Amino acid sequence: MAIPDTISTDEERQYFEVTDRIQLKPGWLQGEGQPLPHMEPYLWRWAEVEPLVLKSGELVTPDRDVERRTLRLATPGLDRGTTHTITAALQLLLPGENAPAHRHTPTAIRWVLKGTGAYTTVEGDKCYMEPGDLVLTPSWTWHDHNNEGDEPMIWLDGLDVPLVRYLRANFYEAYPEDQQPIVGVAESERKFASGSLRPAWEDTSVPYSPLWHYKWDKTYEALQRLAEVDASPFDDVAMEFSDPVTGGPVLRTMTCWVQMIRPGIATRAHRQTSCAVYQVYQGEGYSVIDGQRFDWREGDFFVVPPWVWHEHANDTGDEAVLFSIQDIPVLKDMALYREEPYEENAGHQPVTGRFKG
Repeated sequence: MAIPDTISTDEERQYFEVTDRIQLKPGWLQGEGQPLPHMEPYLWRWAEVEPLVLKSGELVTPDRDVERRTLRLATPGLDRGTTHTITAALQLLLPGENAPAHRHTPTAIRWVLKGTGAYTTVEGDKCYMEPGDLVLTPSWTWHDHNNEGDEPMIWLDGLDVPLVRYLRANFYEAYPEDQQPIVGVAESERKFASGSLRPAWEDTSVPYSPLWHYKWDKTYEALQRLAEVDASPFDDVAMEFSDPVTGGPVLRTMTCWVQMIRPGIATRAHRQTSCAVYQVYQGEGYSVIDGQRFDWREGDFFVVPPWVWHEHANDTGDEAVLFSIQDIPVLKDMALYREEPYEENAGHQPVTGRFKG
């Protein structure tokens, strides 16, 4: 530690030399602690992303000994992750391919973007994936991916890797075979997808949703039904995927939302201590994040950092649907979650620029 320039006496200098030698750092010195990395809002355009994801299928072949073919959404300002708590990446699985079975302490979600014919097996439960489906692979559950179809499958991976790495709790184990034994097909969906009813004999004392697979048709139906009766002034018709047993978030460290921004709607701005990674599943519109306008269309991705003003708008004649991964659960568990509405200008922040990319 450098001796501060403000030291004026021999006694002070000797004091700081001793503390430095035995690895003590006085907290009253200016510059105590390390600055946090600056995280910027950012947008990735599907028109630019998709060709590169598909091209990775030609460059990264099975003989390269790569378990997962992924491209991370790398937010400017961060060395790792898409936010400081979440890593989001695009994964490609070609026809006939297998992504070998393993398990790890980081929790993961799969939001299916394109293709049919592939499935994820979670703890022996074979879950066929279609666009708009959400598949969970909770912490330390065996999972593998297989493509039985004749077209490429692309999905969005979301993991709490940055958080788990920071806590030094990152563990991994490979399954002895490439594929784990299949004990059922869509078992968790048939048992728990009704939401309000569940098997009376099932042990549900696990720290995550016992429902692995949330199907798009039921998700979209729920959005439509909610739109008939209510909406949020900040997020319009927004729904959280929930644990059918507890009613809480599907995972302990991450939650997933789906929201409909109806034609002509401009939501009010607010900010939260949580962060979010969004995917535009359907339609087009724009978001204003920290005064900057981000125009988005179907397939695009964008990130909202913690504690920045943000609002969404749809100035088209068709509905828009956004999916998002958020770290709200861990903040609420630690009593650190905070939310604040933007009070000026009828709840709309001034637009000072437009994202160019």
